[in-house]
Amino acid sequence: MIDRRLVTNFDWKLLIMILLIAAVGAMNIYSASASYKVVGTPYAVKQIYWVAAGMILAVLSCSIDYHLLEDLSYWLYGGVLVLLVLVLAVGRTSMGATRWLNLGLFTLQPSEPMKIVIIVTFARYFARRPYPDGLSLSELAVPLLILGLPALLIMKQPDLGTAIIVLLVAGTIMLAVGVRWSTVAYLLLATVPVGYLGWQFYLREYQKNRILNFLNPERDPLRSGYHLIQSKIAVGSGGLAGKGFLHGTQSQLRFLPEQHTDFAFSVFSEEWGFIGCLVLLVLYFLLILWGLAIADRCNDRFGSLLAVGVTAMLCWHIVINIGMVIGLFPVVGVPLPFFSYGGTSMVTSMIGIGILLSIRMRRFMF
Repeated sequence: MIDRRLVTNFDWKLLIMILLIAAVGAMNIYSASASYKVVGTPYAVKQIYWVAAGMILAVLSCSIDYHLLEDLSYWLYGGVLVLLVLVLAVGRTSMGATRWLNLGLFTLQPSEPMKIVIIVTFARYFARRPYPDGLSLSELAVPLLILGLPALLIMKQPDLGTAIIVLLVAGTIMLAVGVRWSTVAYLLLATVPVGYLGWQFYLREYQKNRILNFLNPERDPLRSGYHLIQSKIAVGSGGLAGKGFLHGTQSQLRFLPEQHTDFAFSVFSEEWGFIGCLVLLVLYFLLILWGLAIADRCNDRFGSLLAVGVTAMLCWHIVINIGMVIGLFPVVGVPLPFFSYGGTSMVTSMIGIGILLSIRMRRFMF
């Protein structure tokens, strides 16, 4: 028998907010891909399918007590870690990156579920340990090992964008737990040698070019700097009210690369202008506030850290994607949640929403 309090505490407003963003995203994908000669199902229709699948998974996720994740966290971590190793061994390669496992009916990108799994694993690890004085450097040894293994495997694919998201989300959870100022200082100092070694021995040439083009897009305007230049033109040409639906010149004339995926916000900016962007950003801002409110009102430590992690995952995606398309960050291939085209990203984000709903529904139990 279903507890009536679960139904009473179901957060319909959060679900409606997500559906509204997803609907605008599907409409934008239709416009972004209108000039494509697509064989088979159009991208916008596929996106609607993924939204529907994601909603089903969100409902299933919220119907399960989130404390089950606490019990399964280390098993989930080990399982997805094995999948990341398998990707490097037998994964499918596309456009120079090996990120997918072919499972017959569909392909799986294990780095996406790892975002959720690292949140669950960190939430369990820190929930069971008190840190009244904040985390010391020695107390970060095990969490950094838990974080470092998947981050290195993801970067090896290579997928710098997802690796950055995983690192930022884990860092946000650690800040929520509490970190000593001395520990923060040591970690900041460590970024200098780590960054140097990463640049010299780990980053590939195209990744270095993306960082250099972020600093100076005009150094290679027709190749590695092309994405950023065309994106900034699209965003800037939208003006106050935009050029109108299906009337964006950068997208319809196909000057803008990856316009239905990572640069979907550029298409939206050109067609709907500053006013449209402001409305979308307000929706995202409310979503982040909603997630933080769920974390604040949760009565147990694991649920609170879990909500912080999911909210941080969505927040960092939004910040990096929008910062990327307007030239504030290097191009690293991070999608905009519920808005950019992509099945695995949509499903991962929807599962995150399902977890938030589960926490919100069960706050009366503690």
